[in-house]
Amino acid sequence: MPAPDDDALDRLAHALGERLLATRHMLVTAESCTGGWIAKCMTDVAGSSAWFDCGMAAYSYEAKQALLGVRPQTLEAYGAVSRETVVEMVSGALVHSGASVAVAVTGIAGPGGGSADKPVGTVWIGWKRRGGYARAELFQFDGDRDAVRRQTVAAALRGVDGLLG
Repeated sequence: MPAPDDDALDRLAHALGERLLATRHMLVTAESCTGGWIAKCMTDVAGSSAWFDCGMAAYSYEAKQALLGVRPQTLEAYGAVSRETVVEMVSGALVHSGASVAVAVTGIAGPGGGSADKPVGTVWIGWKRRGGYARAELFQFDGDRDAVRRQTVAAALRGVDGLLG
């Protein structure tokens, strides 16, 4: 499947913004491999202040700990690109914001950084509603750095839409 282009991401963001507004939810993003791209897509939509609370781009271990409350033990035991880390990221995003729904992403966009266990394109995405349980899903995206990141943004937005019911 080809990576979504800017128009496709824009359509996803607009549709999700309408759903967030209609359901009276506020969104927070916690992003590693996308570096704030999800937040950018959402805030490119006029009127997004009605349903977008904040976004946190936490690349380093230190930032994941300070901004999102990811435990050092989690990062040491499982690494930044893991189910355990993305669950703590998405939960921490809700704790450290006024939002009611959250999405978190962590992965290896490339071109380097991959391994046999976690090749380039490995991405964990987590979603959570305030007071609910976190859901995390592992993705293996193809393509270059831009393609991996675009696919991550699209999957993250679709997952938030699914979270709204």
